[in-house]
Amino acid sequence: MNVESTTDRRRFFKLVSASAAGIALLATLPRRAWAALPHLSIENSPTAKSLHYVEDDTKAVAPHQPGQDCAACVHYQGKPGDEYGPCAIFPGFDVKAKGWCAAFQKKA
Repeated sequence: MNVESTTDRRRFFKLVSASAAGIALLATLPRRAWAALPHLSIENSPTAKSLHYVEDDTKAVAPHQPGQDCAACVHYQGKPGDEYGPCAIFPGFDVKAKGWCAAFQKKA
């Protein structure tokens, strides 16, 4: 066995090890990093229907008040500026930041 084949073999195993470590790291990322969740609507969630969820808070029913949108709610987990984000009330769905539902609680 010559020195060149030993070097190539070591390089190959380093590459395989690094690739396996990278794949393992990617697998630990939250699901949100891979793809967005489906958008919530009253058609795909009975909870959304019962809590009078709307994607446009200006079309919300009482007890809605101006300024009460999902982005201002304690349950909203999206980042500032995101159009949609996850909500603790509706796991498995993204809600619209400008939406509203009857579970609204203002952030402190």
